Amino acid sequence: MKISDFMIPDALIPGMQAKNRDDAIRELVQGLVDAGSVNADDLEDIVEKLVERERQGSTGIGKGIAVPHIKHASVTNIVGTIGCCPEGLDFNSLDKAPVFSVLLLLSPPNNPDQHLEAMEKLFSHLQRDMFRKFLRQAESRKEIIDLLKEADESPQESGL
Repeated sequence: MKISDFMIPDALIPGMQAKNRDDAIRELVQGLVDAGSVNADDLEDIVEKLVERERQGSTGIGKGIAVPHIKHASVTNIVGTIGCCPEGLDFNSLDKAPVFSVLLLLSPPNNPDQHLEAMEKLFSHLQRDMFRKFLRQAESRKEIIDLLKEADESPQESGL
């Protein structure tokens, strides 16, 4: 599995407008709706479930990254998007630092292995300093897409 298999290019948001965690989640889900990857009728329920998940335990993993994710019955294929927050957001991260990159993932509930594989793929790249740095600096969809393609094509040992 590659990141490009589930990240939706038209849903990527290089300059998020959100000023807090819940608004960031809503903005990213709206991006997936606008890209045609999520049904507009499901937006509110998906946002509610993601916010509920955050209340149970923050997906702000530290080092400026958050990975909100849920399994939702309305999703038939795993989909994801990325939002870049140049000013940083309070995501109640484990390291208490602001979040600059939010990677949102929605998966169908009937394929937990695929969900885990996608999460592992994301985390394998998010552990790399250079990947996080370039993601944080991305100012356009093209820059994010190029970074994801490079990560997909690079060997695991690579700095990206």
